[in-house]
Amino acid sequence: MIRQKIQLKKLLAIGFIAFSLFSCDSNQKEKSKEVANTPKEETTKREIWTKKQANDWYAAQPWYVGANFNPSTAINQLEMWQADSFDTATIDKELGWAEEIGMNAMRVYLHDLLYKQDPEGFFKRMDEYLAIADKHHIKTLFVLFDSCWDPFPALGTQRAPKPHVHNSGWVQSPGQKVLQDSTQYSRLEKYVKATVGHFNNDERILGWDVWNEPDNMTGPSYEAVEIANKKELVYNLLGQVFEWARSENPSQPLTSGIWIGDWANHDTMEKMHKLQVTQSDVISFHNYETPEIFETKIKQLQRYGKPLLCTEYMARPNGSTFQGFLPIAKKYNVAMFNWGLVDGKSQTKYPWDSWTKTYTAEPEEWFHEVFHTDGTPYKTEETEFIKKITSEVNSK
Repeated sequence: MIRQKIQLKKLLAIGFIAFSLFSCDSNQKEKSKEVANTPKEETTKREIWTKKQANDWYAAQPWYVGANFNPSTAINQLEMWQADSFDTATIDKELGWAEEIGMNAMRVYLHDLLYKQDPEGFFKRMDEYLAIADKHHIKTLFVLFDSCWDPFPALGTQRAPKPHVHNSGWVQSPGQKVLQDSTQYSRLEKYVKATVGHFNNDERILGWDVWNEPDNMTGPSYEAVEIANKKELVYNLLGQVFEWARSENPSQPLTSGIWIGDWANHDTMEKMHKLQVTQSDVISFHNYETPEIFETKIKQLQRYGKPLLCTEYMARPNGSTFQGFLPIAKKYNVAMFNWGLVDGKSQTKYPWDSWTKTYTAEPEEWFHEVFHTDGTPYKTEETEFIKKITSEVNSK
């Protein structure tokens, strides 16, 4: 009888344990179902900056005055960045000259083929460049794509400059063949996301200019080989490029500069220009005309209520000069990047018409550039003026 009671107690205990285990397992499964069915918290998507976000960012910046920079030893973006021709000594020397006259920013072009060729090495060289620029207290606005000049870029040794011709070796990115082949767009997406993502919180970077002059058809230089639907192809890709870059949550602003056309009324602007300004965190533009036209363009773009960056200007024969433009830019707090720093293989001291007019010697008046290759200013009164006006603003 006692033995039966003991056995009964054992059976009851085993039953209780089994019930408990079953109950725990059921509860755990229910909890797992609850977790599985609970919506995941979505990662905050980086949106286009509001006017307040853009102006708060700009208020914390100095007045940026600098140049579009390509070292004098490079004919184009590929020669600047490829391992065999990456010239840190010249970059260091020339950015030092820029620092001496008060420049604190550079606009620098990248290229999709550089990432395709050697992603790791490309980023390493970008970091080396940024370290040099930072040593000279210079921030960089990187350009991802460009519709100007030669539509057939190729990696490797670049051709020698064509004597006396403005930008005789500059190349587009992406090239024409890639632009026409949508199967290669995934490679472009990878380039944008990887590049912006790698440097998305780098304080040495001022911002990302996602596409330079996207609707440029190259004029007489390459118009014979440009494709008729180039603008449409670029337009369809440009919106995606903004999205790709923004998806990497950059702390730096995105932009793409408008450069031609009538900007007086947003509704009547070209669709490319509408896309550029509405997708940009800060508004950028180019102007190579007179000081009066420059000021008019600024007033037109003020309607967007965002910071303004003039990312290309200064063509002396056109009336676009440092003395004419910088006081206006100072008045309206517009960041300024003239074309060219040091005379070199890009040969942009020659004018645009050197593609249709024969030059046999250096022009009497340089079109672009600030310094000779030995570091002496083309015009001392210009460099002294730049030094004076930048110190008036940024030393406060």
